[in-house]
Amino acid sequence: MYCKRISVESFRNIESCEVEFSPGVNILYGDNAQGKTNLIEAIFYASVCRSFRASSVSEMIRFGKKKAQISIDYRDAHRDNNIKIQLLGDNKKIAEKNHLRAERMSDIIGSFRAVLFCPEHLSLIKDGPSERRSYLDIAISRISQKYIRSLQRYSYFLKQRNTLIKSAYNDRGSFDATVDLWSEKLAEEAAYLSGERYRFILRISPFVNEFLNKMTGERESTELIYRGSAGLSGEEYLDSEKVKQRYVELLSSSHDREIGAGATLWGIHKDDIEIKLNGKNARIFASQGQQRSLALALKLAEGEICREEFGDYPVFLFDDVFSELDDTRRDSLVLYGTDKQVIISTCEVEALKKINAQRQIRVENGKYTITASDADGAEKSEE
Repeated sequence: MYCKRISVESFRNIESCEVEFSPGVNILYGDNAQGKTNLIEAIFYASVCRSFRASSVSEMIRFGKKKAQISIDYRDAHRDNNIKIQLLGDNKKIAEKNHLRAERMSDIIGSFRAVLFCPEHLSLIKDGPSERRSYLDIAISRISQKYIRSLQRYSYFLKQRNTLIKSAYNDRGSFDATVDLWSEKLAEEAAYLSGERYRFILRISPFVNEFLNKMTGERESTELIYRGSAGLSGEEYLDSEKVKQRYVELLSSSHDREIGAGATLWGIHKDDIEIKLNGKNARIFASQGQQRSLALALKLAEGEICREEFGDYPVFLFDDVFSELDDTRRDSLVLYGTDKQVIISTCEVEALKKINAQRQIRVENGKYTITASDADGAEKSEE
């Protein structure tokens, strides 16, 4: 899979642009705050319908404009495709795939596949469980619409149950009468989702280890352990009925505690992945360099899952990571990207000399200019 072209209007500092990419390695270069990450963000948004920087749609719309638009032309293993997304000022979003409007934004997730690695992904290792849950949800959603639908139902049931818990102080009768209904629904979705998370961890672990071995000369190894809030062990999470009953038991026996806390205390929203490095908890014992290696290995491994699932690699987006990586890790990125589409952003001019890029694109104040290309070698302005 590769991105052939992106057209963007009124997105952050980009007034209007159309940029064509090589199927191989592409470098976006220029000073800070010129629009490199903005273009990476737009490409990634077309993949997962969410930003890795903004919490609301309005943050992404250019100041003074009412809407922004992203249009991606891409090639998958079978055909050329287009995805178009409009971001509206009232926090609404509209998506089209091949000129047909999607009923829901989530319908297009997994169509155009892109894996992002940026400096913030160090939080995968060193920060709290929510970062690792988000990693799982994005990675699994990329390959499973069923997982997306179940996750959406789970979020709705959790919201309804939490609302009921908060109202229990004033209306305990209504709480007692209906809480078990929401608990049953929540437990059913949790059983499926926890099983999928466990399966994904089993599937991706060998790839993570493989990439870590390459980066460290086989000096280090890692282990990923699913820590579900049901408190079960390993393969027990594959028994959906057992997991469901366990969650029903936990939820039904915790009413007073939950009313005191004002929230649901059990469910997949409390899950975590324990990442071990050489047998020790990486969050506590890994150095910053080791954390970088683990985070990079996790992201590269996502690409291998996509290849297994769809027969082609996703587009890899490496946003301003060269300054965070030593030469060994940089070389790992460059070597891995030789037969895939990679779009790299960097402020380092030296990177242009070290990477055999098929296309170099200078970025300045939201304008994108092709300065070198294997295709024609000519300089071409994209404004």
